[in-house]
Amino acid sequence: MENFNQSKVSEFILLGLTSSQHIQFLLFPLFSIIYVVTVLGNLLIVVTVFSTPNLKTPMYFLLGNLSFVDMTLASFATPKMIANLIRKHKTISFAGCFTQIFLLHLLGGVEMVLLVSMAYDRYVAICKPLHYMTIMNKKVCVLLVLTSWFSGLLHSGIQIPFVVNLPFCGPNVVDSIFCDLPLVTKLACIDTYIVEIVIVANSGMISLSCFTILLISYSLILITIKNHSSTGQSKARSTLTAHITVVILFFGPCIFIYIWPFSNHSVDKFLAVFYTIVTPILNPIIYTLRNREMKTAMKKLWSVFVGSKQVT
Repeated sequence: MENFNQSKVSEFILLGLTSSQHIQFLLFPLFSIIYVVTVLGNLLIVVTVFSTPNLKTPMYFLLGNLSFVDMTLASFATPKMIANLIRKHKTISFAGCFTQIFLLHLLGGVEMVLLVSMAYDRYVAICKPLHYMTIMNKKVCVLLVLTSWFSGLLHSGIQIPFVVNLPFCGPNVVDSIFCDLPLVTKLACIDTYIVEIVIVANSGMISLSCFTILLISYSLILITIKNHSSTGQSKARSTLTAHITVVILFFGPCIFIYIWPFSNHSVDKFLAVFYTIVTPILNPIIYTLRNREMKTAMKKLWSVFVGSKQVT
């Protein structure tokens, strides 16, 4: 912790998406609405999945956990980013900055492994339907969720010590909507080549590896669907297309940012919006508006809620 004690920077300045006050005031209500819808939508999915007996299946169990992660991922930095849109001084404390970094990589790592787990679940369901309940039993589902959280904790925990102990003497300006490893590392007073290699090897490769696994899994599923025509083929293909869209929107920016994390791309902060604000809102849209079972379960849940209100 010697370098940490020598740091002169006690806070960082977040530049945000734009310096135009007019655009910031326009973005404030837009991002506020998106954030509220994201949190309420994902919370509704979590409550519906874990309170409806008909949804006690591996797919919905993983979906409920994914929605919880998305809700948290949308909350680690978005409220402060929204508040900064109408603030003149957009600062964040040293501890707050590294808390954001820790949560970003923790939740990002969890989401990546969860998406892989959900792809595996769909692979077993479609490619090995007769063995589905045997393979995807309750213990396996719980193990997949625990593995995702352990992977996220490991992914974040490996990188944070390399950066938090760096000496920060100034400048302290972060050109983004929140703190992230590449941007904060560049502000250190010493050569950070080794740290840069660690970040690329960790964040870049885990993003690329998970994305490759997902592409292979969904390709095998689509091939299986094509070779086994059935009445549900169109629905299955439509659902998988939606899943693949979420995967591309989440992993695309991650790969771009962390494979070349120190190349000063000004577009990075706009890409960060996708996996922290846009992607988390896609799950409520895809898994409610496009899923008959979820919509039915939500209607029943709403009926029970309204009925209890009328009784009281």
